[in-house]
Amino acid sequence: MASGKIFFSALVLFVISVKLPEVDAGIKFNEAFMDRQRGMHILTSMKEYENKQGFEATLGFVSESGNDTYGEDINPLQVTVRIEKKTRLRVYISDYSNSRWEVPHSLLPRPKLSSKLKHVSSPQLAVTYTRKPFGFAVTRISNGEVLFNSTPPTTGNKNLLFNSLVFKDQYLELSTQLPSTAALFGLGESTRPDGLKLNKNRTFTLWATDTGSIRTDVDLYGSYPFYLDGREGGLFHGVLLLNSNGMEVVYQENYLTYKVLGGVLDFYFFLGPSPLDVVDQFTQLVGRPAPQPYWSFGFHQCRWGYRNVSMTKAVVENFRKAKIPLDTMWNDIDYMDKYKDFTNDKERFPLEEWRAFVDELHANGQQYVIIIDPGISIAYQNYGTYIRGLEANIYLKKQNGENYLGQVWPGPVFFPDFFHPNATQWWINETQSFYNQIPFDGMWIDMNELANFCTGISCTWNGTIIDDYTSCYLQCPNVLNHTKYDIPTYKINHEGTYEGLGYRTAAMTVKHYDGTIEYNVHNLYGLSEAIATNKAMTIVREKRPFVLSRSGFIGSGAHTAHWTGDNGASFNDLAYSIVTVLNFGIFGIPMIGADICGFNDETTEDICNRWIQVGAFHPFSRAHNNIANKPKELYLWESVTISAQKALGLRYRLLPFFYTLNYEANKKGYPIVRPLFFAFPTDPNTLNVNYQFLIGNSILVSPVVTANTTSIEAYFPKGTWYNMFDWSKIQSVGENFTLSAPWDSINVHIHEGVILPLQESALTSIEVRKTPFTLVVVFPSGALSGKANGYVFLDNGDEIIIYLKVNKSSLIIFEASLKNGEGVLKSKLKFKEYALEEGWILDGVILLGINTTHTSFYFNKNSINPERKILGEEGLHISGLNYPLGEAFELKWNST
Repeated sequence: MASGKIFFSALVLFVISVKLPEVDAGIKFNEAFMDRQRGMHILTSMKEYENKQGFEATLGFVSESGNDTYGEDINPLQVTVRIEKKTRLRVYISDYSNSRWEVPHSLLPRPKLSSKLKHVSSPQLAVTYTRKPFGFAVTRISNGEVLFNSTPPTTGNKNLLFNSLVFKDQYLELSTQLPSTAALFGLGESTRPDGLKLNKNRTFTLWATDTGSIRTDVDLYGSYPFYLDGREGGLFHGVLLLNSNGMEVVYQENYLTYKVLGGVLDFYFFLGPSPLDVVDQFTQLVGRPAPQPYWSFGFHQCRWGYRNVSMTKAVVENFRKAKIPLDTMWNDIDYMDKYKDFTNDKERFPLEEWRAFVDELHANGQQYVIIIDPGISIAYQNYGTYIRGLEANIYLKKQNGENYLGQVWPGPVFFPDFFHPNATQWWINETQSFYNQIPFDGMWIDMNELANFCTGISCTWNGTIIDDYTSCYLQCPNVLNHTKYDIPTYKINHEGTYEGLGYRTAAMTVKHYDGTIEYNVHNLYGLSEAIATNKAMTIVREKRPFVLSRSGFIGSGAHTAHWTGDNGASFNDLAYSIVTVLNFGIFGIPMIGADICGFNDETTEDICNRWIQVGAFHPFSRAHNNIANKPKELYLWESVTISAQKALGLRYRLLPFFYTLNYEANKKGYPIVRPLFFAFPTDPNTLNVNYQFLIGNSILVSPVVTANTTSIEAYFPKGTWYNMFDWSKIQSVGENFTLSAPWDSINVHIHEGVILPLQESALTSIEVRKTPFTLVVVFPSGALSGKANGYVFLDNGDEIIIYLKVNKSSLIIFEASLKNGEGVLKSKLKFKEYALEEGWILDGVILLGINTTHTSFYFNKNSINPERKILGEEGLHISGLNYPLGEAFELKWNST
């Protein structure tokens, strides 16, 4: 029997004992594999790196038949294996003789294969391989567990369609064996009725598509070929296939198969071992999430259908009258002149009135965001944005060099090519020119999958604009291009059908600046536009940019926020949105939310009531809906108003915590809201929790996601949890509880061991920032001893870079301990000057899990008698401290 050769000689003792699937020297491997391919790749030569950090190998293809459905096999192949960090390993497979398309380094900077890597001491990942057929396995050295194994099995189900490696020009395939106990998460973007954990016997299509998220189990707006894999014992690792071509990922009982339409096989493996470690390691590679401005964590309101300035202004006033917090007002395409980017309708949004409205928002501490679509109208010869785009020659091209014609909201359009070196400056200039007229605070880039209401490469326009915005009225002969790129031999299940790849998007033979065709870069359009928009907003406003993009790719989180797209107004949609929000945290895009109350369809009071209770605790909290349906503003129902006041009231108190998590996300990549297994990875029950979520590691949100419900079953990991509305407690050993959930309430609990900074609620985030702080210190119930800790990051919320710097920001760390009824709470500071300059005050402390009777207090060694309020069974709120948050303090207490 042939065994896997170890290439890390220093690690032989660690890896030699790993049991890998064996491969017969006589090539008696999977019969189905032989029937499909009649050939295999064999390792023919190998060169180990001198520093023992990897190897380069050549693979030759041996075929028994020249007939193959998906084209000729590329022969020979190059394999490069590199240890890039202790916890990151890369396996790269491509054509040995010719370069192939791969994700440009300009969009996603990363170490190049040609660059010399530094020596990594004590790597924690290793690779073994088989020669005939070639297969490789990635192993966790600490316990010998095989994390990824492309070697074909020789036993078991003979009908298993498992290919160790197929590499053709337009079809790449590779499989990995998986243990039956593996728990997989990720692989998006799609709406998942099954819940958070990936179900077996499913195929996931990754192709950026203008399809509403109201549809389930189909490809949506972006492509994210990354997954988390949880194994027994709570160890996690991550796998990224960095490839921008269309693909399907098939998840069967004991294996996962990638079927990719081109490019290269560029795998990255991230060791973990915790889920947070994996996302940290993943975002080190693809880019740390962009820091969001402080105001963006307030509540946002939008609707397609605010037809003029007066309607938009009335909504803002109605929020104020209803005493519902509102930080940011949005306008959809209603404001545009005939739906042309960077224009305003002079009758409905006259510049003087519109500018006065935006100025009034700013005077009230509120913000304003506009939408921009990529399609640039060609129907008006005096349209400056279009003319300047022509002059810069930045539009997508047909093969003959003519500008490619499509159709979206303005009618016939050209699409900017953000790969063109002139495109970003053109985009900056257009943004600056419009900003000079209307000083908007954020930009919402929509329809960038690339959406196109027509299909074809040679559409023409007869000069007539028809008032039918979603049907194609261009003249498009040969509607579907019958090229090998628009309709490749292997057809991914695009939009739940097997339509051509160019269906309602740019034709696959459309050329970008460097000659690259849309076939290869389609999934990157949203990312390329987000990069340009982030840069434009940074330059134009000279403040931290806020960008919201519908389409994205791996690395988009470094430039943009995201929302779950055009959902429906049902309880199912509400539940599905929670899963999508949690997935995007895994993908490195922590600023994520769903259209509260649903974008499409008519809503009900019950749905909207429960949705704001959930959406109030998502990182990006925005209500938005469709012009085709009745308005859904929160103040339209008395019950929803009450729920909004209550849920958003707590959210606004939590703004310093959300903002600190924003800082943490930028530095470590951590999601702001997380699945329960992120904080409790060794609790296997958390792997199956779909609709509860954590804010950070300490606040558990347990929403209602079904109709006519006033109680829910919720899972609580081990420990003491306190309800943040009434401070009642739950003590759990890791079990389900039945919780009361009245129509106006959502269950939000805080876990032991945490110190949480709160401020007072207000109608805008800028008003919240002026209020004093209260610290919530949480100990286990009834414990004689315990510890708690936390921290808060403070800056002005608008600096372009979020960082610790004297006079620019402060980091305040809190530590508390309890022993035999005696407790102490201390703070220490990094760069206290900023907090002192801003004048923030510590007013109160809430102590949970203590004996509340006969408690005496000492503040900075002085006996004090603060105002007191008993909270629940084991809570005490003391207030009136009136102490500068920017100065270190010590609070001691003892209870008898």
